[in-house]
Amino acid sequence: MHSFKIIGLGGTNGSGKDTVGQILAEQHGYLFISVTDLLRTEAQRRNQPVEREVLREISAEWRRELGLGVLVDKAVAQFETVKDQYQGVVMASIRNPGEADRIHEMNGTMVWVDADPQTRYDRIQRNKAERGRAEEDNKTFEQFLSEEAAEMHTPEGGDAANLNSSGVKDLSDVFIENNGADTSSLETAITQIITT
Repeated sequence: MHSFKIIGLGGTNGSGKDTVGQILAEQHGYLFISVTDLLRTEAQRRNQPVEREVLREISAEWRRELGLGVLVDKAVAQFETVKDQYQGVVMASIRNPGEADRIHEMNGTMVWVDADPQTRYDRIQRNKAERGRAEEDNKTFEQFLSEEAAEMHTPEGGDAANLNSSGVKDLSDVFIENNGADTSSLETAITQIITT
């Protein structure tokens, strides 16, 4: 049992997972850790391009070598060094059911964030430069949908270390629909998460 709260954020691309994490950090005293940024850092360390396919390959490799919950473990290890300064830790993006299981093993809460596909694509395109991902997110709507489909399901009989966001959704405890243009509805949903 941990004396701090653990929240995992899963969801579709561009749904607002990072925004939820930032609200929890700025308004509720959580440390927000992007496990995707851990993968980006590793890709850069390996002198590989920071592209979704490369990040998927690295995450699968780590899961095979270190267990399905490895990204959660890495985030919690990072949090442990500063935990006395925070109410808890929130991490995004959870994309493998083993990661959701690991959060539940630590008595954490899994949150699934979603929105309409066109709304999500438009958000990504509007914010890609601000997020420092202009090249990574420079995709057509069709490419965006295709990449998302590849991340949603592990093929039947496929490698359990691969991404399976649909499996994460099935294991989520709380669901947030984020089609709005402002953060007020997100803030209300987040307040409900942390008070339960």
